Amino acid sequence: MSASRNSLRTLRKRQVPQWWQDAKLGIFVHWTPASVPGFAPVGAEIGELLQSSLADPLKHVPYTEWYENSLRFEDSEVSRYHKQTYGNRPYTDFAAEFQAGLEQWDPEGWAWQFKQTGARYVVLVAKHSDGYCLWPTDTANPNRENWHSQRDVVGELAKAVRGVGMRFGLYYSGGFDWSFDSTPVGTMADVARSIPQGSYPAYAEAQVRELIDRYQPSVLWNDIAWPSSRQLLWPLLEHYYQTVPDGVINDRWLPWSRLLGATKFALVRRAIISGSRKQAQKDGGLIPPKPPFFDYRTPEYVVFDEAQSTPWELVRGMDRSFGHNNASGVEHFVTHDELLWQFTDVVAKGGNLLLNVGPRGVDAQIPPLQSERLSWLGEFVLPNESALMATRPWIVSASTSSEGRQVRYTAHGDTIFAFVRTSSASAASSRLTLAEVESTPTTRVELLGGDPISWTDSPSGLVLDSLEPARDGEPLVIALHSVRAKCVDAR
Repeated sequence: MSASRNSLRTLRKRQVPQWWQDAKLGIFVHWTPASVPGFAPVGAEIGELLQSSLADPLKHVPYTEWYENSLRFEDSEVSRYHKQTYGNRPYTDFAAEFQAGLEQWDPEGWAWQFKQTGARYVVLVAKHSDGYCLWPTDTANPNRENWHSQRDVVGELAKAVRGVGMRFGLYYSGGFDWSFDSTPVGTMADVARSIPQGSYPAYAEAQVRELIDRYQPSVLWNDIAWPSSRQLLWPLLEHYYQTVPDGVINDRWLPWSRLLGATKFALVRRAIISGSRKQAQKDGGLIPPKPPFFDYRTPEYVVFDEAQSTPWELVRGMDRSFGHNNASGVEHFVTHDELLWQFTDVVAKGGNLLLNVGPRGVDAQIPPLQSERLSWLGEFVLPNESALMATRPWIVSASTSSEGRQVRYTAHGDTIFAFVRTSSASAASSRLTLAEVESTPTTRVELLGGDPISWTDSPSGLVLDSLEPARDGEPLVIALHSVRAKCVDAR
């Protein structure tokens, strides 16, 4: 126990590396055999389900990568779809079609497309909850023979991503492996109850060590929880940091404990279900509980209200799923305005955006609606990198101008950047009042990379005149040189 406490103290002395805090934008890739059928309900986002009073909210999960779990509920939409489309075919059959689709895969093309967004890192799902591995693992699955890709998808994408100058990271589903535990997951109590034990903890550790030693991922992204105790987890994380000194881990490494094992009792299950629903309602969605040690937080499809002192990363798909969903229409995807403004909002509050790509399983292609959104990011991020990347939150991160425009701030050196979102009600106005800002004797104001902007001081704040409208709904980016905060309590 004393050695475990010493290990934890050592881990907590680490600082999150600057590269990660400067990165601001990453690309997540969810690509599993479930992307062959590519189906999940589109009726509700994950946060809405977790806040609901449905008996088994996760039976309706909008994530296609949960296809195998959803099949275990006979009355689920996925089960009905599967029976109509595939009859009694087992889920494991999709692996052969996924493997065949790899013949059309172009890892270099993916890497270049990701690079053109302005992203600084890519995180690939090496093993999701179905247990299928995207590398030829040396750790045999005792329940499903050859349950892995023959092609080294992890290694090939790592080489391609690093070849264009980005960092490469890996996701591993430590908390779930449905090839070891087939418990249907319908509630948050089921989430805790279905973390496999027995031979699985040793299997998971062996695979993660294999991934660390073979690929040296700059990000090690676990999901759900970790199946071993803290006494076994801390040495694993120490090994990771020894192998990748500037690596980072996320906040989903909650180690196994007796409390998780107590979910077999009905009273404990009811308490978890009730407590998790209340927490989701408070958070507005899914924010994982803090484990004893982590580098950064990972809210899912929900953004913090204010700037955070703890490093964090918004995790979301482009639609309501991470894996490719054939059922998603354009109305289920994030719009141009929503995507660019949410990214801006996240950066202003000190976070990164990890935006997911869900390629098709049948042909290894990124669908057009997703490629379009990657292009939107590149068109906005690359010209505005100096206002986004390597910035930090300003004293005030978010406000609304007297003209009704939303404003977000970032800071780098003595320059403050104001991002302005123009609503339809305020679009006609060419004036902007920044109530939080006042001038100094050396103040200069200009459009980022453009012309100077005339301004005056007023009791209401710094008033900017003759603003041009933003291009195609993009936030307007204004560089404020040598200004100071007028009111640190402004929101």
